[in-house]
Amino acid sequence: MIAQFMSFAVSFVSTVFCGHLGRTELAGVSLAIAVSNVTGVSIGVGLASACDTLISQTYGSGNLQKVGVILQRAILILLLACFPCWAILINTRPILLAFRQEPEVARSCITALFVLPFQAAFMFSLLSRYLENQGIIWPQVITGFLVNLLNALINYIFLFVLKMGVAGSALANTFSQFSMAGILFGYIVCRGLHKATWGGWSKECLHDWGSYIHLAIPSMVMMCVEWWTYEIGGFLAGLISEVELGAQSIVYELANVAYMLPLGFSVAGNVRVGNALGAGETEQGKLSAKLTLFCAGLVSVGMAILIGGLKDHISYVFTYDDGIIRGAGKQRVGAICNIVGYYGIGFPVGVPLMFAAKLGIKGLWTGLFTCVSLQCVFLIFYLIRMNWKDVTIEVSLKWKALLQLQTFCILSVIQKMF
Repeated sequence: MIAQFMSFAVSFVSTVFCGHLGRTELAGVSLAIAVSNVTGVSIGVGLASACDTLISQTYGSGNLQKVGVILQRAILILLLACFPCWAILINTRPILLAFRQEPEVARSCITALFVLPFQAAFMFSLLSRYLENQGIIWPQVITGFLVNLLNALINYIFLFVLKMGVAGSALANTFSQFSMAGILFGYIVCRGLHKATWGGWSKECLHDWGSYIHLAIPSMVMMCVEWWTYEIGGFLAGLISEVELGAQSIVYELANVAYMLPLGFSVAGNVRVGNALGAGETEQGKLSAKLTLFCAGLVSVGMAILIGGLKDHISYVFTYDDGIIRGAGKQRVGAICNIVGYYGIGFPVGVPLMFAAKLGIKGLWTGLFTCVSLQCVFLIFYLIRMNWKDVTIEVSLKWKALLQLQTFCILSVIQKMF
């Protein structure tokens, strides 16, 4: 939970600092964060989410060296994914103007995007999942704490001492993202956290990309559909006015802060469920899923009461727990649920309320609340009805088949040598 918050706080700090520069700067940076999330971060995090299934189940099965190979394969795939993301960013300004964003806001947005470090963000996401799915959390917490202190200091110097404006905030964000990935990597190497699962770079990482992509694409769709919905809300708010865009940014950031608490339980649930299924412990996986749902639900209700009591006009959107879905390898179900929920219910309800009923962002969040509430009910019902024994057998058969394939390849190489 703390690790997730520390990672999120980097962009949150940038938004806070730029909010003191002026309305246009706040709107521009908010739009830049939305564009970067839509065109890059959500894609990278979604592709990296395949590790939530593969690494947790592999680690649970005891095949530790295979964990390192999965990480190598993921690194190559995500680095390749950077190129189409950068290609989209090159054409960001005409796209924003085509969607009728205000020219001054679009100019501030482009300034904030010109040094966007996708590769650093992708690598930090991968390294975090590499550790989390082995039950190692504190390195991310320590790294996030140090980088956020550094980020706040650099933002202050660039914005208020050197008077660099939005460009200074962009440089501070870039430096912070690379620092976060670099410090976490250095921590892993110095403390030897990789020794049990890393046998060095292997040619094996160049093979069997299909098994990773088979999970990565649904994971990416599940992540992107949800993430894009909230970011598109920022674009829609920008069509109304700078004030609405700024308000949407503030509400979205507050919702993200509240989201960190149940997300922490979601990550823990993903790890425990994946480890249990990989080890063939069906009942333990089922128990972990129930405990995760209970804790995440309890914390979500508590946060809703807290935020509702503190602010009269801030509504908290309840979040369902998709970590269990990833741990069990059911990303396709989550992807379909998100597509139907957000684009079949959330937007059709929220957008008319936003424009036709002239409710602004209140109307949009009403539609999103309706969507997520229905998704929550569906996924809880799906998890209750899911046959956990069949899922455990499916995981066990998959790893047995993989082990047989590896044995066959090794024997073939030996025969060729002798």
